[in-house]
Amino acid sequence: MKRKDWDARYSQDGLVWGRRPNSFVAAETGTLPPGRALDLACGEGRNAIWLAERGWEVTGVDFSDAAIATARHRAQERGVSVDLRVDDVLTTPLEPGAYDLVLVAYLQLPEGERSTLLERAAAAVAPGGTFLLVAHDLRNLAEGHGGPTSPAVLWTVAEIVDALTARGLVIERGEEVLRHVDGAPRPAIDTLVRARRAVEAGSTAG
Repeated sequence: MKRKDWDARYSQDGLVWGRRPNSFVAAETGTLPPGRALDLACGEGRNAIWLAERGWEVTGVDFSDAAIATARHRAQERGVSVDLRVDDVLTTPLEPGAYDLVLVAYLQLPEGERSTLLERAAAAVAPGGTFLLVAHDLRNLAEGHGGPTSPAVLWTVAEIVDALTARGLVIERGEEVLRHVDGAPRPAIDTLVRARRAVEAGSTAG
């Protein structure tokens, strides 16, 4: 979908993704000590706001003006501070090695753009920091429920693991996971990869 399409979708009444954080994001990050977090393609801010409520210093980036406007309103309602920016995650400046958590949740891109995203996101992870990606998996198209109908924008665990390993991250978890969908005859199949940047000898993680 193009920017104008997301703006139109986020301008409709009600939240597109709901108020609660994604269940996988909550489970995988809930025990991490708070630090600096970067939420790429943050949408209406459900994950970014949840992290901020738990003491994280969060930056959220999304190219939809409507999504960021909603996220800012929700953050104000919740009484938390989140640095929310309207920008393209493929080109926005990212400080190298600056974030204790880099999150990518359900950002579906074609292959070349996926590679660019992974390269930029991996570079932003601080020593000792965590990278987490959750997205619709390629198998979901034929065997799961919902999600994009084009295989060109669906992820696989192998491509993410290979890309992150090549960029110096250590894989902690990489697998297809099932996500319950209310009223659906079968669960959705998602890609989940969590990785960490090792702390170099003689240095201290922030």
